[in-house]
Amino acid sequence: MIDTPLNQDPHRVSDFREKNLEVAIGREVRSYRRQQGMTVADLADKTGLSIGMLSKIENGNTSASLTTLQTISSSLGVPITSLFRRYEEAREAVHVKSGDGVETERAGTRAGHQYNLLGHLGSNTSGVMMEPYLISLTDTSDVFPTFQHDGIEILYMLEGVVVYRHGDQRFELNPGDSLLFDADSPHGPDELVQLPARFLSIICYPQ
Repeated sequence: MIDTPLNQDPHRVSDFREKNLEVAIGREVRSYRRQQGMTVADLADKTGLSIGMLSKIENGNTSASLTTLQTISSSLGVPITSLFRRYEEAREAVHVKSGDGVETERAGTRAGHQYNLLGHLGSNTSGVMMEPYLISLTDTSDVFPTFQHDGIEILYMLEGVVVYRHGDQRFELNPGDSLLFDADSPHGPDELVQLPARFLSIICYPQ
């Protein structure tokens, strides 16, 4: 676990978890209300609660009593436990120390491109998968402008200069430059101008 001031103070941890619970409940109330095509005023009429109170609950700005939550869940026609669903779901975090990225094989490896995977989350509730890589090119690397795969990809240049091809376009990437593109089109380094070169590659695609 990463040691932070929040982790060090149990009272702050308690406050943080309580706030997260309020926000999670509020999101569920809003989600179920909208699914049923109800306005806040409609729900207020059904529950007998004020519009202001319901707005505070949906925005996570107040701690509703169990009696109030029971009234809301009954009016929405859902079990009261469903309002706690998102709070109870596990959320992952991956911390990779500098130099500890897992070296992995990808299509460009045979062209002398070094890939270090910077973290990986399995199935999650976001519906999105992400693969973050640190890619290193040296004087033993070859050009390889024919990558093609699903998803959206963004590159962020850290060191060196590379001319990167996407489809029939070519982009000179210098440190600090970024390139966002549809990865279904052929792409990859087309000219190695200044080496060594390093850049971040983050690929996102639906689960």
